Amino acid sequence: MTESLPADVADVLAAVLDVDDPVHAALRRQVPHLSLRARCACGCGTAYFELVTTEVEPAPTGAGTVVAAEAQLVTEAGECPGEVLVFAHGGYLSWLEVCSWSDDIEVTLAAARHWLQPRS
Repeated sequence: MTESLPADVADVLAAVLDVDDPVHAALRRQVPHLSLRARCACGCGTAYFELVTTEVEPAPTGAGTVVAAEAQLVTEAGECPGEVLVFAHGGYLSWLEVCSWSDDIEVTLAAARHWLQPRS
């Protein structure tokens, strides 16, 4: 069963997909057509997408599965506890993965969303 794309997932995609990168721009155009197929059960926030590919053009990423975008997470203290990876398959958004490198800092989608926000 699918559900519409939650705001936290949409916010992280918006933060990771650079508007000035042509591949990312093509992927950004797919976001309004995405729905959430599933989330990882561990609580990390990894999200798997459903996309009706007839409604959008593929991004020029190649035929296989690729890491289409990545962003390291940096805490307020300057620590780098993980990263967010955005995967595309055949030019279409496929899933967003939240990776943790730290045993001391909990890395979740909510944390990633916060750490990806521009600081003033």
